[in-house]
Order: sequence, then C-alpha cells, then structure tokens
Amino acid sequence: MTHDFKDAMARFPTGVAIATTCDEAGAPHGLTVGSLCSVSLDPPLVLICVARSARCFPVFERSGEFAVSVLRRQHAELARRFATRSAEKFAAGGFTRTARGGVVVDDALATLDCLVDGRHEAGDHLILVGKVVDHRLADDGAPAVYVDRKFTTISPVR
Repeated sequence: MTHDFKDAMARFPTGVAIATTCDEAGAPHGLTVGSLCSVSLDPPLVLICVARSARCFPVFERSGEFAVSVLRRQHAELARRFATRSAEKFAAGGFTRTARGGVVVDDALATLDCLVDGRHEAGDHLILVGKVVDHRLADDGAPAVYVDRKFTTISPVR
C-alpha cells in the first residue's frame, strides 16, 4: 500500500518551497516542502507539513515562527539539498534575513514570514498553521514544480 500510495501522490503536481525556522541560538534550520497550502485569507493563514523524520523536526516543533520561500525553476538543486538530512544546507549561501529575522532564499518568487497559529498531529507529520505577518513578492519568474519525482516548471500566466 505504501509504495502504491507514494506512486499515486507522485502524479500530483505540486509547487516547491523551502520552509525555515531558527533555533534558540538563532541558527537556521530548514527543509523542502511540497505541502504549502493557503488556509485562510482573513486572517492570512498557510500550512506546511513537517516530517517527524526530518533532522530539523524538533526545531520546527518548538518554534513559534517559520518562513517560507516559494522556489523558482532554477532552484531545483537547492530544493534537492534541503530535502536531505544534511547539516550543511545553508553553507553555500543565497539566503537573507527578513525584517522579522526569518531566513529566506534571496531570489525566491515569494516569501512569507509566519507566526505559528496551530499545530496538528497527522500520522508521521506535524501540520503547522502559520499566520502570515509579512511577505515579499518578486516581479516575475517561473515557479518550480515537482511531479513524477522530477522538477519541471509552468509558464506563469499574466
């Protein structure tokens, strides 16, 4: 069942983002997420899902805030790096701090600074609901999309 379920879900295209948070010492931690969803417009809420197996899970579980960077098509290698358990995810640079202190990808299509509004247990994941307290939008660009275990893109419609 598990293998078939994973195969079925791989056929569903999803956007790609990196979620980050900082530990008590201010060090950033992060992971690639395909589970970024708008929950509410008033107030603005989003959700992400964090796997309990992720090395950074304990930091996300404790943190009261997180940031999200919506990735561009050229960020595929960055997304792959953040999908690993490596401790060196931020070593290559390309990140900046938001006004609130969150860590985001420099040239992301969009960034969201969030305060944790809710935590929900969901099998082997934790669903974090975040209230968006600040955001930034890029002028243009094509988003990274993940489907059939490959990165691709779509042309933005404007």
